[in-house]
Amino acid sequence: MSTIDLRTVTIKPLRHTFTHVAERIGGDKPATRYQEGTFDIQATHNFHYRPTWDPDHEIFDRARTAIVMKDWYAFRDPRQFYYGTYTAARARQQETAESNFAFVESRGLVSALPEAVRHLALELLLPLRHLEWGGNMNNAQICDYGYGTAISQPHIYKAMDHLGIAQYLTRVGLLLADETALDAAKQQWIADPKWQGLRKYVEDSFVLKDWFELFVAHNLVLDGLLYPLVYERIVDDDITMKGGSAIAMLTLFMTEWYGETAKWVDATIKTAAAESPANAQQLSQWTREYLQRGVRAIQPIARHALGANAEAVLGDIEDQFKSRVAKLGLAL
Repeated sequence: MSTIDLRTVTIKPLRHTFTHVAERIGGDKPATRYQEGTFDIQATHNFHYRPTWDPDHEIFDRARTAIVMKDWYAFRDPRQFYYGTYTAARARQQETAESNFAFVESRGLVSALPEAVRHLALELLLPLRHLEWGGNMNNAQICDYGYGTAISQPHIYKAMDHLGIAQYLTRVGLLLADETALDAAKQQWIADPKWQGLRKYVEDSFVLKDWFELFVAHNLVLDGLLYPLVYERIVDDDITMKGGSAIAMLTLFMTEWYGETAKWVDATIKTAAAESPANAQQLSQWTREYLQRGVRAIQPIARHALGANAEAVLGDIEDQFKSRVAKLGLAL
């Protein structure tokens, strides 16, 4: 009778990471998956031709933005998102969201909503589906035109996040009403006067050619004003106090997502502003311009939802935003 002798053999690796990663982390030592999935992945040489639709630039070109960086891989995502960690994080959040939807449905919490609260939630949340589609378009464009994987990678994740948020808003609408509410929300987005400032802001952003300007316009300013207003001040505070805690449960993903994503946005702005005074000046100029436009765009929404308290809430949100960007090195 033969026997099998099992032994543990330790195999010493010849090297711990790729050469281009070792050059960035300071020698041949174990690298994180994020580092190996981010550093110096984008092609930089041997392009056969310039794109026919933009012959003034290479396919990947640093000159597509006024922001200048010595090293475009100086940017870091504090969330350490590469494909694996991103999908795992979103899967956990989706499980929580599904549990919240199931709880609201199984307990019949929608039928317990005051009619005024249900109507306000439909008027406020469903038109934002179209804004989230704009967020998907804008972040996909930044991914397309941005330079370096440290820039393009998190933007395609954010583009998909906006689609996911649009789907959650659709589910909220179908839970509160029926499919006719979606058609009504589309007409609101197209024709209702209170939405036209926000709609113009989003549609004007579609034609911005400088991708970093687009980052400031949408990811820093628009998200930085709209999410605190809608999901923190209106839904979590005002609607919840009026008996709409179920709405807060259904939109919990948006609140948590904004807090997480804002850390990456802040890290990106801070790194670019610290690179040079010229960068800080350009970023400050863009932020001042879009802050003024953004506040004007969300005013009608705030007044519709909050009435006499709107101006005070908008003032608080604007002050908090200014304090936030001042810490990033911008001067407003």
